Amino acid sequence: MKTRVLYITFFILGCYFSMAQNPNKTPVETDTSLVDNKYREDQFYISVTYNLLGNKPSGVAQSGFSSGYHFGFIRDMPINKRRNLAIGVGLGLSSNSYNQTLQISENDDGYQYAILNDNETEYSKNKFTTYLVEFPIEFRWRTSTATEYDFWRIYTGLKLGYVLYNSSKYNSINGDIKLSSIDDFNAFQYGLTFSAGYSNVNFHLYYALNNIFNEDAKVDGKSIEMNSVRIGLMLYIL
Repeated sequence: MKTRVLYITFFILGCYFSMAQNPNKTPVETDTSLVDNKYREDQFYISVTYNLLGNKPSGVAQSGFSSGYHFGFIRDMPINKRRNLAIGVGLGLSSNSYNQTLQISENDDGYQYAILNDNETEYSKNKFTTYLVEFPIEFRWRTSTATEYDFWRIYTGLKLGYVLYNSSKYNSINGDIKLSSIDDFNAFQYGLTFSAGYSNVNFHLYYALNNIFNEDAKVDGKSIEMNSVRIGLMLYIL
């Protein structure tokens, strides 16, 4: 997993720097009479991420592309006179899918978990998806001023989430399994966030501090302690 994370990180950083550099940009003259010295970086955000699973049980692997889509609004509250330091508190929605080899099924005893073997099981899809309402809390540093709209930023903090809905899908030649509102998912999710870059487009990382599943979810008698890691691009819009 570490090698995959490095490859994805370098790829995303390369995309970011290619978009951030614009040597032909013409400076824009600012009407100083309209300068707002009490400005805030109130921002809508949109993010697309590649979702990874950390701490996977032995034999569980990811397959295909696991994507995440996130958007919301963050209220900016500067904490110094220069206004380049701030606390941000926001509200957003998030959709995350994970294509992997952990099959979820249900019987009279509850939910069952099994590790799929490609050599023994022919299937076309196996994934679970979560939909969350999220509450980002950030400590923000930037080089912005009242007249400068393209600037460097580093935002880091904590993101709290509540799972509104979850589902799993398994499609095979022997039949399909579709489940929703699975009780074994942790309703509350939380993790560390880091965003850094120049102008609107930024590199973004989320690392979950708790497990996707609760202690009732077990495979081969052991608890499933997988967590979510999201790597992608964050677009901030004033």
